[in-house]
Amino acid sequence: MSWLLYAVAAPPVLAFTLYALSKMLPRRYAQLAQFAAFFVASMVLMCYSALYGVFASIVLRAVGYGGLSQWTVGKVFKWSMWWCTGVFFEVIESGRIEGGRRGGEDALKTRPAVFVGNHQTELDVLLLGTIFPQYCSVTAKSSLKWTPFLGWFMTLSKSVFIDRANRATARAAFDGAAKVMQNERQSVFIFPEGTRSYASTPELLPFKKGAFHLAIQAQVPIVPIVAANYNHVLNVKEKRYTPGVISVSVLPAIPTKGLTAADADALTTKTRDAMMDELIRLSHLNGEGNGMPLPRTSGAERTPDELRKRTVGGSTTLKSS
Repeated sequence: MSWLLYAVAAPPVLAFTLYALSKMLPRRYAQLAQFAAFFVASMVLMCYSALYGVFASIVLRAVGYGGLSQWTVGKVFKWSMWWCTGVFFEVIESGRIEGGRRGGEDALKTRPAVFVGNHQTELDVLLLGTIFPQYCSVTAKSSLKWTPFLGWFMTLSKSVFIDRANRATARAAFDGAAKVMQNERQSVFIFPEGTRSYASTPELLPFKKGAFHLAIQAQVPIVPIVAANYNHVLNVKEKRYTPGVISVSVLPAIPTKGLTAADADALTTKTRDAMMDELIRLSHLNGEGNGMPLPRTSGAERTPDELRKRTVGGSTTLKSS
C-alpha cells in the first residue's frame, strides 16, 4: 500500500514545493514556478473532486437524485480551489430584466434550460463549479469518457458525450439529450465556441449551432452566462498566474417556444451579440476596457454607477452560494 500513499501524496507535495520555490527564485523563474504550482494543484483538486464524484454519483443515483451529481461535485471543486489557489468566480448581479425575465441568480434557477457560456481556458471547469445549477449536466467530447476519475464521474452523472467528427452520432446524442430534458427536466451546459479562445482581450470565437438546435428541439430557453476576461488571473500562453476574483454575469433567459430549426441562425446571433456586449461591459467594470466603447444594451447604462461603487467600496464580497 506504500505505493498508493506515495501516489496520493506526491502531487500535493510537488505543488507546495513549486509554490515555495516561487518565493525564492528570480522574478521570471518565480512566475513559471507559481504557474506550475497552480497547474499541479488544479489537476490534483480536479482528480480528487472527480473521485468524490464517482462515489457521490453512485449514491445519488441509488436514492433517485442522480441529477444532482455534477452540482454537488462542482461545489466541492469551487471551494477547494478557492482555499488552495485563491481563484474564485463570483456571480454579480447585473439587474437586467428583459421581457419580465431577470438575470443573475434568478436565471440560474431556470429549469430545464440550455446554459451557454464563453470558453477562455482550462480554468472554465472552475466556472462550472461556481454557476452549475441543480439538475444540470455538461456536454463533453467523447474521448473524455475514457479518462480515469473524470471520465468515470462524467459517465455516472449523465454527461452528454459528443463525437464532433461524426455528425450522425453527434445528432443522436443531441436527440437523446432533448428527450432527457423534456422527460426529466434536466438542464444542459454547453460552450458554443467549441474550443478555448485563450483571449487576452474581451472576445468570442464563432458559435457552433448545436446548443441552439438542442434548445429549439427541446423547446427550452437559452440562458447565457458570461465570465469576464480573466487574462489578468491566468495567461496560459505566457505561463502566468495570479490569485484573484473573476466576475460572472448571468443574462435573462431567451425563450425558444414556437421556434423551429429555421430560427437557429437568428437565435445563435442574438445570443452571441448579447454575450459579447456583456463581456465588454464586464471588462469596463474590471478596469480593462481595452479601448472598446460600452455597448448600447439594456443594463449598460448602469455601468458608470457600478464603477463608482467599486471604486468607493473596494473589492466585492465573496458569495456563499
